[in-house]
Amino acid sequence: MRHKHGYRKLGRTSSHRKALLKNLAIALVMEERIETTVAKAKTLRSYIEKLVTKAGKGDFNAHREVFSYLQDKEATKKLVNEIAPKYKDRNGGYTRIVRTRTRRGDAAPMAFIEFI
Repeated sequence: MRHKHGYRKLGRTSSHRKALLKNLAIALVMEERIETTVAKAKTLRSYIEKLVTKAGKGDFNAHREVFSYLQDKEATKKLVNEIAPKYKDRNGGYTRIVRTRTRRGDAAPMAFIEFI
C-alpha cells in the first residue's frame, strides 16, 4: 500500500526516473506543451514548478541551479530569461494538466501539460 508515500515511482529505478523527469522538463520548456501520461504529467508538474520558482530570481545563481537540474543550456536559458519572468508575481500554479484521451496500445490515460 502507498499510504502517505511521498512520490510516484513510475515503474522505474531512481536514476531512470530522474532522467525521465529531466527529459520531460526539457521538452516542456522548449515546446511549452507536451502530451504524456497523466501520472507522468502530475509528477512533472511538481518538478517543473520548483524549477520555475528557482528561475524566477533571474540571477547567475538561478542559472546555475536550474542548469544543475536540466543539464541543457538552451532550455535553461529559455526558462530563466523567457518563461520565469512571465510568472514573477504569481505564487505557483504555472502549469495546467488537461486530460485528452486513452492510449490505444495499453489504455493509459493521456494528458497535455502546458504552461498557463
